Amino acid sequence: MTKKYELVLDDTISFWGWKLFRIRALISFGSIEAGDLGGYIEKEDNLSHDGNAWVWGNAKVWGDAKVSGNAKVSGNAKVWGDAKVSGNAKVSGDAEVWGNAEVWGNAKVSGNAWVWGNAKVWGDAKVSGNAKVWGDAKVSGNAKVWGNAEVWGNAKVSGDAEVSGNAKVSGDAKVSGNAKVWGDAEVSGNAKVSGNAWVWGDAKVWGNAKVSELGDIIVFKNHWSSGRHFTYTKSNKMWKVGCFYGTGQELIKKAYRDSEKSGNHYKAYVDFVETLERLSKVNQWKGCP
Repeated sequence: MTKKYELVLDDTISFWGWKLFRIRALISFGSIEAGDLGGYIEKEDNLSHDGNAWVWGNAKVWGDAKVSGNAKVSGNAKVWGDAKVSGNAKVSGDAEVWGNAEVWGNAKVSGNAWVWGNAKVWGDAKVSGNAKVWGDAKVSGNAKVWGNAEVWGNAKVSGDAEVSGNAKVSGDAKVSGNAKVWGDAEVSGNAKVSGNAWVWGDAKVWGNAKVSELGDIIVFKNHWSSGRHFTYTKSNKMWKVGCFYGTGQELIKKAYRDSEKSGNHYKAYVDFVETLERLSKVNQWKGCP
């Protein structure tokens, strides 16, 4: 095997207790010329001598982490632990990838984004901004996770879906297709958001709910006391209000235990939604649009 770089033994840094060496190209490959200096690695196992993989600038790779294929780690990015960056993937800016996380394909992790645990990002997916992906979460396809969004647990974001703002996707939830989740919205449990659906604001999609178009959820605001939002999902006819998750009748009973005023208000909203559902069925039966 022809070595494409060497460790520069007199150009080292101590970082988080690790001794890292600057790398220098021995041959020309890709956009790298022989003699070019790169970033810092702990040992040669961190950067493959095959392909055009490279560590640039002040980027750092250490531990048992591996950069291979044509992958690029640049800027102030950090890759460590048992993380793997391969294919044509790029980790840049101040992004960090660690643990057993894997980034491959044409995926990009940038900005201040973090990917860790057993999380996987691949395809043409992008994780950027202050976004965080961890646990066993998967981001693939052309999906984008950005802003302050968080994806964790066994959640999957795929297709052309976007999760942004302060949105959270967790549990076994799936966001796919052209769906968009943003604002302070939450999708969790076994919920599925797909198609051209939008979930935004303070909407909460939980349990086994399925949302595939705009009309599949209804969000109200508690304007009479707490000011918080509450969400109704049509697919499973469930309500999410704060820590409460259950049927409309269960919500009404709980609200009356709090106060008669709350009970009356929540009953009015539940009755309103049930009326909408009945009207929708009548229109479908009549063949109305």
